[in-house]
Amino acid sequence: MSVFKAIAAPAVMAVALMLAGCGDDHHDDRLRQAGPHPALADLMKVASADAGARKFRQCAACHSIMEGAMDRGGPNLFGVFGTKFATNRARYSYTAALAKAGGKWDERALDVWMTDPQAFVPGTTMQFRGVPDALDRADLIAYLRTQQPSR
Repeated sequence: MSVFKAIAAPAVMAVALMLAGCGDDHHDDRLRQAGPHPALADLMKVASADAGARKFRQCAACHSIMEGAMDRGGPNLFGVFGTKFATNRARYSYTAALAKAGGKWDERALDVWMTDPQAFVPGTTMQFRGVPDALDRADLIAYLRTQQPSR
């Protein structure tokens, strides 16, 4: 066996094993840790920002999440956590319904929004139907909390 094959084979196997675990966010284990009928606060205790980053990929079709990035079909969500509704992006044309709704993007508001944007703010133009899984929403919220300007 050549030296290259002796080194390359284990390296390829190690990379394959690492990649195999990339999508495993231990969802069911974390959900059990949150307890029976968990409230949002319980879910946030077991939420994973890393899992939320992976789950954000579905949001990335319409939303960017990098400091200074352009808005897409929806506003750039970098720094949105903790801001008032319809204020995160000065140049984005938010709907009047969202601007009039009043409120702040905290854990509770984001959870309700991600459950069903149309029910939370009737008249919003966001066409996404929502994230049905409560822990997935908590993971996304945990991720959004990490996407803040450096202080």
